[in-house]
Amino acid sequence: MIVVVAEKPSVGRDLARVLGCRDKGEGCLKNDAYTVTWAIGHLVSLCEPDEVDEKYKKWRMEDLPILPEHIPTKVLPKTKSQFSIVKKLINAPETERLICATDAGREGELIFRLIYNQAKCKKPVDRLWISSMTDEAIREGFAALRPAAEYDGLFRSAECRSQADWLVGMNASRAFTLRFDALLSIGRVQTPTLAILVKRYHEIADFKPEEYYTVTADFGDYTGQWFDEKQEDEKKASRIPAKEKADDIAKAVKGKAAQVRSVTVEAKKELPPQLYDLTSLQREANRKLGFTADKTLKIAQNLYEKWKAITYPRTDSRYLPMDMIGRAKLTLQKLPGEYKPFVTNIPWGDGGKLPFSKRIFDNAKVSDHHAIIPTPQTAPMDKLPPDDAKLFDMIARRTIAAFYPAHEYDAVKVVTLATENAFKSVGRTVRKNGWKDVYPAEEKTEEELPALQEGDARTVKKTTVKKETTKPPAPHTDASLLAAMENAGREIEDERIREQMKGSGLGTPATRAAIIERLIQVGYASRRGRALNATEKGVALIAIAPPEIASPETTGKWELALDEIAHNRRDTERFMQGIRNLTCFLIDYAKGANTDVQFPEEMRRGKGSRRKAAPAKGIPETKCPLCGKPIQENDRAFGCSGWRDGCHFTLWKNCLIKGGGPELNEKLVKLLLENGTVRGSTGTIDMKDQVLSFTPTGAERPSVSLSVIYQKK
Repeated sequence: MIVVVAEKPSVGRDLARVLGCRDKGEGCLKNDAYTVTWAIGHLVSLCEPDEVDEKYKKWRMEDLPILPEHIPTKVLPKTKSQFSIVKKLINAPETERLICATDAGREGELIFRLIYNQAKCKKPVDRLWISSMTDEAIREGFAALRPAAEYDGLFRSAECRSQADWLVGMNASRAFTLRFDALLSIGRVQTPTLAILVKRYHEIADFKPEEYYTVTADFGDYTGQWFDEKQEDEKKASRIPAKEKADDIAKAVKGKAAQVRSVTVEAKKELPPQLYDLTSLQREANRKLGFTADKTLKIAQNLYEKWKAITYPRTDSRYLPMDMIGRAKLTLQKLPGEYKPFVTNIPWGDGGKLPFSKRIFDNAKVSDHHAIIPTPQTAPMDKLPPDDAKLFDMIARRTIAAFYPAHEYDAVKVVTLATENAFKSVGRTVRKNGWKDVYPAEEKTEEELPALQEGDARTVKKTTVKKETTKPPAPHTDASLLAAMENAGREIEDERIREQMKGSGLGTPATRAAIIERLIQVGYASRRGRALNATEKGVALIAIAPPEIASPETTGKWELALDEIAHNRRDTERFMQGIRNLTCFLIDYAKGANTDVQFPEEMRRGKGSRRKAAPAKGIPETKCPLCGKPIQENDRAFGCSGWRDGCHFTLWKNCLIKGGGPELNEKLVKLLLENGTVRGSTGTIDMKDQVLSFTPTGAERPSVSLSVIYQKK
């Protein structure tokens, strides 16, 4: 008897169907040759510190660091019954060998090995490694099983990752919680990811908006924007600091003769986009569909497992192996009917050969799994939930577009002179639409210019002076934060450079979504629309955290080391010793940390105790405008310290958010109470006669206006 261990019941049932296992057993399906059973995610985990030693039940600084020579494992109570079933099956006398059929990746390997070791099993193991859940792919996988020993490096990497997170997380979280008397969560990957958000928080908070003006001239059949030809910075060349100067330019050229001084035409190409890996899919789905990274991963997993519509999604590769050329051709031919016209227009070679490109097929750039593409099993578009259908559409179109020719166009730049003032016009003329034929027509962002030649004469029909304001960096979104995590904080848009840097990011494609959600869960970040912002608690944590745990680049190097362990290129003990050294450093750092930083969130809680609200803290030299008593701050609001005496002055921190305004902080409140007005990059906050209002930049009326005395949260 061969026992197959899958990661989830749904996957187990698919494997059982292909293997012909129709007889139901307790927690399994079987026939004469195979028994298919399953985990339910993790059945075994590392023990908690107090399960290693009872003395760790109470959090005490003198007990840190906790550095057991071996971290024992335990069976998770909620799934204990399923573990007992799996243990009995894999150790049964009639069981000759096992097949590890958990997800083909680092965490899947860890799930199986922990079960195997906890059950003290000694049976030989083969590994099933598949990239799609179609019946054909499953059959091919069972026909090409590999000895589990070939994946020992992957297990060592997973084990090191798990133990490193335990050592750093358990020790640092206790140390900083005890030192600052606030419930703080520190993580090997979580904290440097938060540091990326906090960096952007400070960039926005420190931004000083500058007003400027632009002048646009209408030449009848095209327009041009005034620019300073001596200014080397192209972004600043059109900015006029004084309105008087802008008005003078507009007045000087209006109604005057103009002449085209130069026409520059540059032929350009946009290569077709590469296939998706998980991170690029999550980023694109966030930009185009508004999906969070976590939502995209869940939908992709559903398309893979339930609908058999796409290949394995938890991949970091954007390439296909050479031996998949035939499979890729079949996949394209089997796409649902709405994609047939696009498939037909692929420039097929003689005999129906699929066009070859090293941007698609490259063995050297395929990791454990290839890029995400549809499977040759035609997706049931009429049955897919709407969001699943949208994500499948993105993957299908990207797969088709990858085989299309480049998008070719002429970039046109025209300089027109009017009374010695230069005006620039830019546009493009498409010569070959190429891969963009696969996508719905996008809104044009550049003007279509008429056929112009040097010396052509025009008249300035009218002029427009427009007031502008420099904009702060945009808040991070799931898309931009994933890009920063992928490249260890290096926010690089160049696809080629990103590809070279791959392997030194924060987390893995499979874990990044969970890290983002974890930051929100513990109160370090908040999501408003698509924007991700660090909270006050998150900003305070990074203020006290040393670079050794907060640096994205440093943590990216650890992730690279884990990848090298997986490929048997690095010693595990060397990595773990580095983690132990880091753990000891963090404890010492916490013990000597300056405790002036205040956390607005809940106090630390022990087992069985309820959360206590953080005590209100006073704001130096800031008085209540109603009664003159000091203003104080708690985790949700700023208010008068004389509230017991009947003063109800209150400013809720989140009261402006629904109108697009910022969350109030100590700095903003002090300025408001001193000046009555605070002008920032996003708009203006006013407080007059106990009425608070926020007017966005460029708007004529406030987007939110409310009483600060009686306004509820």
